[in-house]
Amino acid sequence: MLYHILYEFLYPLNHLWAPLRVLNVFQYITFRTAYASLTALLISLLLGPWLITRLREFQIGQQIREEGPKSHQKKAGTPTMGGVLIVVSIIVPTLLWANLRTRYVWLAVVATLAFGAIGFADDYIKIVRRRSLGLTPREKIGLQTLFSICIGIYLLYLTNTHLYETKLTVPFFKTFAPDLLVDSLFTSPFWFFGYLPFLFVIWMVIVGCSNTVNLTDGLDGLAIGCTLIASAALTALTYVTSNAILSDYLDLQYIRQAGELTIFCGSMVGASLGFLWYNAHPAEVFMGDVGSLALGGAIGTVAVIIKQELLLIFIGGVFVAEGLSVIIQVASFKLRGKRVFKMAPLHHHFELQGWSESKVIIRFWIASLILSLFSLSTLKLR
Repeated sequence: MLYHILYEFLYPLNHLWAPLRVLNVFQYITFRTAYASLTALLISLLLGPWLITRLREFQIGQQIREEGPKSHQKKAGTPTMGGVLIVVSIIVPTLLWANLRTRYVWLAVVATLAFGAIGFADDYIKIVRRRSLGLTPREKIGLQTLFSICIGIYLLYLTNTHLYETKLTVPFFKTFAPDLLVDSLFTSPFWFFGYLPFLFVIWMVIVGCSNTVNLTDGLDGLAIGCTLIASAALTALTYVTSNAILSDYLDLQYIRQAGELTIFCGSMVGASLGFLWYNAHPAEVFMGDVGSLALGGAIGTVAVIIKQELLLIFIGGVFVAEGLSVIIQVASFKLRGKRVFKMAPLHHHFELQGWSESKVIIRFWIASLILSLFSLSTLKLR
């Protein structure tokens, strides 16, 4: 059975020659995380030009909504579905550097591929039918719900192996950790209702994260820059949560075997940085739904595994604000017939306020960085 591919090939060599004992570093998560990130960066940078050329050859271009800011019309035809590059740049380094015996690694990989497949189908329909709408909202939410519930059911299965707990970690409170399973219902005829609070939280986090990243992906480099920052914060959180000493010191739930997810998060950091090279304003390629849904699904899945569902509100604060702006806008227009924002999602509101696209992007990055640093500081403020 495989450990991690590079370890299997290289580590046994340390017995052949004394200087090769340096290969012992392959045992350390920090070393493998750093090199997984670098591998993801290199894959993204090296494959980027080839992919962009192929997308242009197949005329896979972005359709732009007519009701958006007029400055965006010139982006029509820019190659899209570049998220395929992001997914490949995450998955390949993870398989090379992570412990493939760890169930959490496979769960994160499968979640990324599953949500990426939804985005791929959405992008494909847009391109084939030459319109800005792919899957219907019902179809998209339905598929996301199916995959997120499957993830929740598998995590419930892991509770039987003592690898996972259903208690909710609440920021700022050490002792308050409510259990999302309602034990009192398990002896009643309606025992299945006891699982609903847990599955609802899983659904809310993963589906919500996937869609809010998708909504944020409206300006060059905005979504991928915020994802880069959020992934870096999750890398630190995953390492701390999987370390028995650090998790005990910070009074966090210790998640056994979650340490290998640090490699997965490091791959997300490298993949995001590499894709940003080509997606920075003015973008040479867009990630499309295949990228945004995959990234959102991956971030949400990691958050529920390491029991930081509530802290994700701060880590992905920009994503949350973008999603809320759409909800508020729609609710206000239906209830009062008036709009709160000039346009939703929120980044378009600031554009119509007169901010340049690059100013909106950089200021949202700054906000994302501040919120991620704040989220890490809450580990001690408990």
